Amino acid sequence: MSEYGFVKISRDVKQAIPNPTQPTPHLSTTLPLNTSPLSKFVYEYAKEKLPIETLNHSIRVYFYSIAIIRDQFPQWTLNNEVVFVTSLLHDIGTTKENMHNTKLSFETWGGILSRDLILEQTNGNRDYADAVCEAIVRHQDLGESGYITTLGLILQISTILDNAGLNTELIHGDTLDAVNKAYSREGWLGCFANAIDYENEVKPWGHTSALGVEEFRNKVLANKFRYEKL
Repeated sequence: MSEYGFVKISRDVKQAIPNPTQPTPHLSTTLPLNTSPLSKFVYEYAKEKLPIETLNHSIRVYFYSIAIIRDQFPQWTLNNEVVFVTSLLHDIGTTKENMHNTKLSFETWGGILSRDLILEQTNGNRDYADAVCEAIVRHQDLGESGYITTLGLILQISTILDNAGLNTELIHGDTLDAVNKAYSREGWLGCFANAIDYENEVKPWGHTSALGVEEFRNKVLANKFRYEKL
């Protein structure tokens, strides 16, 4: 079960990583497309459905996650392909098509879509499908109380790193430099802020509002952390 992240861990990053280790460079930016037919399928699916800004964000989240796991959670047995698939699909609910297909919050609908897709592509691997769904549904469920899966926590850490410049002490600057040069963040903050605004407009009851209707988008747009070296 731990390969899918079904291990209880605190949602509070400081409790989950009370004594961060000094991060080391992880410079590979080669996509893991040959680990199984599923990884290739999901990559092609995400590439077709997502705008390039969101696709690049999703790929950056994967590389951040792997680097942080290696440095801060070396004892984990979380499967890298599961991290890859989850990273690629975590924002699938933000597309205009998916925003209008349901009245569910984008994370909830994205989780459901991803679960169905993985069940179909893996001949019914429910643990895999449930793991990805759970992590996606909860990837904006930020807080300091309670617990989450290890897959869910690393997705939270890496998405908020890319979106708001938090958690940078957990990853080496050379890793950030290599990943952001390989998968450009050009236009990402505006793209994500627009997605936040759009969901708050068409689904004002949605979970995104829990992060602050104006506060969250402003925090995203105010992200001044430089990922690329000058």
